[in-house]
Amino acid sequence: MGSRLRPQTVDLTIRSLTDADRLLERVRDSARRVHDWIAAQQGDPLDMLRRMKFEPVGFHPIEGYALNLVEQINQTWTFAVAVTAARKLLELHPEAGGFHLAPGAHAARALDIMSVVEGVVGAETCAVVDPRNNGKIAKDIEKLAARPEACKYVFFMCPLYPETARVPRFERDGVQVWSIDL
Repeated sequence: MGSRLRPQTVDLTIRSLTDADRLLERVRDSARRVHDWIAAQQGDPLDMLRRMKFEPVGFHPIEGYALNLVEQINQTWTFAVAVTAARKLLELHPEAGGFHLAPGAHAARALDIMSVVEGVVGAETCAVVDPRNNGKIAKDIEKLAARPEACKYVFFMCPLYPETARVPRFERDGVQVWSIDL
């Protein structure tokens, strides 16, 4: 399976639904590539799982370079949540001029999502099995509460919350919390 060894530069600014769709299609393309690899596998299933965990048989969901499949799964949902959240923020904040995405711990920006117009919107995002696990949402709220943005959000994707909706019971300190679904 050919793989790209060097990351390519991808603009992670979403100014329109078309931009969001373009990025989400990149995520789907990476998933499609690894799906095809899995479908072609034969032999020992344990060996296949070993390769998924330890070999670069997967792909970064946006930049396309090689990753192990476990990391691809994590990165896929990190980016899918951020792109889907940005779509919602375009609806809620047309005055923001669009949104810069920088999801993940390795990102260079202070937040997962920041408005192009500085100081308007800031957001953190995550994909979780349960929004109460590891205090992730509470930690994100605490981080955002100390930020200067006028509008602050936490967006999460979780099977327990299968729709895009505001979840006021998790909110505090002026930070809105939303569940999102693709």
